[in-house]
Amino acid sequence: MLKGLLVLLSVAAAAAPAHARRGELHHYETTRLSMACVYAIELYGPDAQNLPSVVNDAFDEVDRIDRLMSHYKADSPLSRINREAGRHAVPVEPELFDFIADAMRYTRQSDGAFDITVGRLMKAWGFFRGEGRMPSAGELADARRVVGAAHVLLDAQAKTIRFDKPGVELDLGGIAKGYAVDRAAGVLRARGISSALISAGGSTIYALGAPPGREGWDIAIQDPIDTRKEARTVQLKDRALSVAGSSEKAFEFEGVRYSHIMDPRSGRPVQGMLSVAVLASSGTQGDALDDAFFVLGPTRSPKYSKQWPGVEVLFFKARAAISEPHGEGSQTGIWFHGRANRSM
Repeated sequence: MLKGLLVLLSVAAAAAPAHARRGELHHYETTRLSMACVYAIELYGPDAQNLPSVVNDAFDEVDRIDRLMSHYKADSPLSRINREAGRHAVPVEPELFDFIADAMRYTRQSDGAFDITVGRLMKAWGFFRGEGRMPSAGELADARRVVGAAHVLLDAQAKTIRFDKPGVELDLGGIAKGYAVDRAAGVLRARGISSALISAGGSTIYALGAPPGREGWDIAIQDPIDTRKEARTVQLKDRALSVAGSSEKAFEFEGVRYSHIMDPRSGRPVQGMLSVAVLASSGTQGDALDDAFFVLGPTRSPKYSKQWPGVEVLFFKARAAISEPHGEGSQTGIWFHGRANRSM
């Protein structure tokens, strides 16, 4: 599930301090296609010859997560759950079971604004392997009957998952890329890297440490209306930035534009929101929360945001809003910046 775009303002090697250019730290960056997007890693390390191997190990971990959690690959463990859990309890390996259990906690805490059971909805609206279409009333009703956390029965002791009825489908596209970014960051840490930037198609970015001589990695968030412009720049250090956006997958029907980001509770695409950017402690957290905040919008988000101290949220709406934080005394900031015909 595409979620939005960021523009990376990465620090080029030539901009590093003199001691880094002399060889104490070396710069390396490359990309790999995985999980239906381009993953990019930029890093600094003391051993120039070893950096390509380190990055390949991190990318291999992303590929492993894709094989584990893809609902596009028929032979993935997730696809097996979707095929069989409506008939019987399916044994699930611990990593995937724990990840799904964590995702379900985001569902419960957001009152269903974020929900990994949206698989049938995504298919009904044509966003599974497609750019979208208007479903019939019958298709939509059928899909809504199998959406919701109550349909997923987890047995923590046996590590099994069962659905309470056939037709339920899990879709981890709203959170798995952030998890893969976190896992890649873990590989880099284990290999002695303390300065790196990992991006999953620009929709989720994690900054490990900071570039040489800098306090953090500068990231520019793309303007959701004019993609040639930057809406805001943030600095990341040991933190993630995730964006949910409506511009990447959408279609128009009878003069109304429908994007791929669903409100699981209504069974319909969210209207009126352009994008939401979330600063969080991890890619996994940011990936789940940007969808939840996108669905809740700036009016209903302040109450939910209080559950996440330290998380910051930036809304981009189709209409201007007043620039002020919500939740006085809270560590969570919900920012609005008035602009003509949009808010940031």
